Amino acid sequence: MKNLTARLLCLLFLVAGPAWSQEGPQLQLPRVTLSAGMHLIQAQVAATPQERAVGLMHRKEMPANEGMLFAFEQPSEQCFWMKNTLLPLTAAFVADDGTIVNLADMQPQSLTSHCSTKPVRYVLEMNKGWFDKRGLKAGAKLSGPPFTR
Repeated sequence: MKNLTARLLCLLFLVAGPAWSQEGPQLQLPRVTLSAGMHLIQAQVAATPQERAVGLMHRKEMPANEGMLFAFEQPSEQCFWMKNTLLPLTAAFVADDGTIVNLADMQPQSLTSHCSTKPVRYVLEMNKGWFDKRGLKAGAKLSGPPFTR
């Protein structure tokens, strides 16, 4: 399973184009196209501990249909906070098959922890309200390369 995840992440790096960036300690990350029903998402992929630690910190804006997909090596309870993050975000905690396990609205520059309700490998951060505006709730399915097995 670990080997499959490594190969998937390598594939993402090879097929992904350059990512949007802003000032600050942001990294140029690979991108992946995901879909939530008819809605397309362009997501940067944060797959290493360093990339996940920086995440969306210090960004002042993010395009409407873009986000960040945090990819972990194995499913686990994932908890996120918003220290040094300037944008209000919604985190979707996502199972290996693309099912949204739970959603959490997160306030900028907060140390409040928001966790998955069960072990997940993926967390997708989008602008706050993105999922709600599209009627996407826990149980909805995302599709795209990370969720293809």
